[in-house]
Amino acid sequence: MDLSYLTAFFRRNFSAVLIVIGVVLLAYVGVEYADMYTEQRQLEREWQAQQVRLNESGPRPAEIVERGLTRISIPKIDLTAMVVKGTGRKALKLGPGLLEGSPEPGTPGNVVITAHRDTFFRNIGDLKMGDQIMLQRDGKAFTYEVTGRKIVAPNDVSVIQPTNDNRLTLITCYPVYYIGPAPERLIVTSRLVGEPERNGSAGVAGTRAATTLPEDSSKSAR
Repeated sequence: MDLSYLTAFFRRNFSAVLIVIGVVLLAYVGVEYADMYTEQRQLEREWQAQQVRLNESGPRPAEIVERGLTRISIPKIDLTAMVVKGTGRKALKLGPGLLEGSPEPGTPGNVVITAHRDTFFRNIGDLKMGDQIMLQRDGKAFTYEVTGRKIVAPNDVSVIQPTNDNRLTLITCYPVYYIGPAPERLIVTSRLVGEPERNGSAGVAGTRAATTLPEDSSKSAR
């Protein structure tokens, strides 16, 4: 095969090749965003229907456990999204994920929710002390107040450990606009506003088996 011919061909068509690659990448990202949008809309419809049933006839435990639908709202950054179960690659493509073993919102313990830095949690770094985060579940609304923010290593699992207080921990990869797998994690912590007094003998809610924080599987990491 004449290598000089191939070299000349690629030189002549280099721009066209780049355009084709760009179109393919845009199509891929577009499909992923469409899947995310569709899943969020479906979960939102299910959540709304569940709230109506809960208000009309009271909670149905079997249904609640089966679906476990939770909605997160952060007015400061104009975010409202349905929370999915789990923090694996597939789950986080569809929405913010509730870490396995986390307690239910409003109950004592450390509720951990993680999401991609280039979608739902892109702007959580803008949250300040006192900003509010709302979790809605089972016909009830729980308001949390931001208490702190920090950057940690991906293997720092102290931020996801069970606690005795009513805490919400949000996690995303950091820096937000980093190209490639992000080297750190951004942590935003908050406390339940007006959390109830707890019996000192009560145990720590939730269990954690994770040995590392969720990996960076955002589109920016690929």
